[in-house]
Amino acid sequence: MGTAPTRVVVTGLGAITPLGTDVPGTWQAMLAGQSGVRAITDEWAQRLPCQIAAWAAADPATLIDRVQARRLDRCEMFALIAAREAWADAGAPEVDPERLGVAVASGIGGVGSTLAAYDTLKEKGWQRLSPYTVPMLMPNGSAGWISIELGAQAGAHTTVSACASGAEAIGYAVDMIRSGRADVVVAGGTEAAILELNIGAFAAMRALSLRNDDPERASRPFDKGRDGFVLGEGAGIVVLESEQHATARGARVYAVAAGAGYSSDAHHIAQPEPNGTGARLAIGRALANAGVTADQVVHVNAHATSTPAGDLVEAQAIGAALGPRAGEVVVSSTKSMTGHLLGGAGAVESVAAILALHHRTAPPTINLDDPEDDLPVEIAVKPTGLQPRGEGPMAVINNSFGFGGANVAVVFTEP
Repeated sequence: MGTAPTRVVVTGLGAITPLGTDVPGTWQAMLAGQSGVRAITDEWAQRLPCQIAAWAAADPATLIDRVQARRLDRCEMFALIAAREAWADAGAPEVDPERLGVAVASGIGGVGSTLAAYDTLKEKGWQRLSPYTVPMLMPNGSAGWISIELGAQAGAHTTVSACASGAEAIGYAVDMIRSGRADVVVAGGTEAAILELNIGAFAAMRALSLRNDDPERASRPFDKGRDGFVLGEGAGIVVLESEQHATARGARVYAVAAGAGYSSDAHHIAQPEPNGTGARLAIGRALANAGVTADQVVHVNAHATSTPAGDLVEAQAIGAALGPRAGEVVVSSTKSMTGHLLGGAGAVESVAAILALHHRTAPPTINLDDPEDDLPVEIAVKPTGLQPRGEGPMAVINNSFGFGGANVAVVFTEP
C-alpha cells in the first residue's frame, strides 16, 4: 500500500485588488457587496467602445520602494505587495532556502512595460531602453523577484494558462510540496493589463461589457442582461506549507489545500465547450485528487466572468459534477465586484474561497437582478452562511477557466 500524500495547508494570505490594498480590506468590501468598477478617464479610452475597468484600490508604485518600483512592471509590483502581506501573515516562517519555492503566474506578463519600451525604442532609440526591460516584460518576472526577496531556492515557477494561470500556480505549488521538493511555497497570480491595446483587443472579440453609463453594475454574472466581462487588475498570493512544517512551528492554518484538477476543452481557442465537459472533468478530478466527496462541498467561487456563454455553461458543469445535491451548494462570483483579473483571478478568488471557508460565509454576487432560468445551483446574492452537508470536513472549490481551453479547479477543506 502506498503512503498517503503529504497534506498541504494554507498559512498566509495576501492580496491587492480593486476592492482593497490588502486581504482584510478586500474581504470586507466583498461582504459589503461593493463594486471596484469605474469609468476610465484617460483620453485613450474615448477611442474605444468599452470605457470602464476595475483599477486596483491604490497605485502600487505608492506602496513599494521608489527605486525598486522603477525596475518593476506594474504586475510585478502587485505580486510583491501581495507576497509581502502573505509572508507576514504566515509569520515570516523560518525555512531552509532550499526547501522554499515560488509559483506565481500571470496570464499576460509585463505588457505595459512591453508597450512602453517599444515606444521608447521607436522614439528615442535602443540606447534609452532600461536594462530592466526584459525582466519587466517576462511573465516569470514576478516569481523571480519574489524568490530573490525571500531567498527561495527550491524553484521559481510560472504557469501560463490565460485566465486559469493563478489557480494553476496554486495547484502546481501543492504538487511541489506533495512531491517533497519544498516545505513552503509562495503561490498565486498577478495581472496589470488595463491598457488601450488589451481593452481594444478584448472589445474586438466582443468579450467586454459596454455598460459605460453604469460601471458599478456592468459585471453581472448569471444575469440574463450580462453582456461581457470587465477588465480588472491586482494580485492574490497564498503561503502553502506541508502540514508537518506548519505544525512544527505552531502556525495558524486557514485551510487545507486539498487538491487540484485540470482538463482542456480541445474545442475552441476562446469559447467554452458548450456542454461544459472540460469544466466538469476539472471539478471531478479536483475532488478525486483532494479525496473529497461532492457532498462535502458547500461553496464554489465560480469563474463566472459575466459573458453570455460562459456563465451558464459553468453553472451546468457545477451541477453535473456535484450531482443531485448541487442545488444545496452556495455559488458566488466575486468577479461581479472585482472585475476579471485574468491571470490574477484564480489566485484572488482562491483567497476569497479560503476566507469563505474560514469564516463560514460565502460572499455575494452583486448585480444579479434577473437570473438565468433553471440554474442548477444557488447563487448567493448576499453574504450567506455555510453549514456542513455531508460527512467529513467542509470543502470549497475555486474554478478558473482560460482561453486555450484550460480548466482548473482547486479544492480547499477545513483544517
